Amino acid sequence: MIYPITVYGHPVLRKETTEIEKDYPNLGQLLDDMFKTMYNAEGVGLAAPQIGLPVRIFVMDLSVLEEKGPIYKGFKKTFINPVITERSEETASLEEGCLSLPGVNESVSRPVKIKINYLNDKLEACEEEFSDYIARVIQHEYDHLEGKLFIDHISPIRRQLNRGKLNGMLKGKVNCRYNVRTA
Repeated sequence: MIYPITVYGHPVLRKETTEIEKDYPNLGQLLDDMFKTMYNAEGVGLAAPQIGLPVRIFVMDLSVLEEKGPIYKGFKKTFINPVITERSEETASLEEGCLSLPGVNESVSRPVKIKINYLNDKLEACEEEFSDYIARVIQHEYDHLEGKLFIDHISPIRRQLNRGKLNGMLKGKVNCRYNVRTA
């Protein structure tokens, strides 16, 4: 099933998520549906709140970037109940966009390295360190689980410059090629 993407203004995007239990109903199907939904929208990451579910899950597939480096080849992961345990002091800025904020792109400063604990798609406990673009995407999706959006990390003046687009989304005016759910 391909879910509609929940866009800016919907309350689920600002809600802190809850951990899922190992007996969460139809978890495998949900994960498959999240990947299908992400691929349909041509994204590289998708968090459960973006399909209207306030649970601690996100998925990523960076293999579309494999021409930019071998590290991305086959990089497809599921993060269940993730917790970022360490963030580097060193940061870098890079432009980000979001399926829940179509048409909004801004430069965001984030730590360049992180350590994260999570359950994978087989519900096995994992602890890994990631850096650079992979760490950025993880932090972006992790923010969704904390009720945050990437625009929360930009300056008030940059937010004001996007006010027209954001207000349009609040009114249900969204222009993108995938199906969306508004507030």
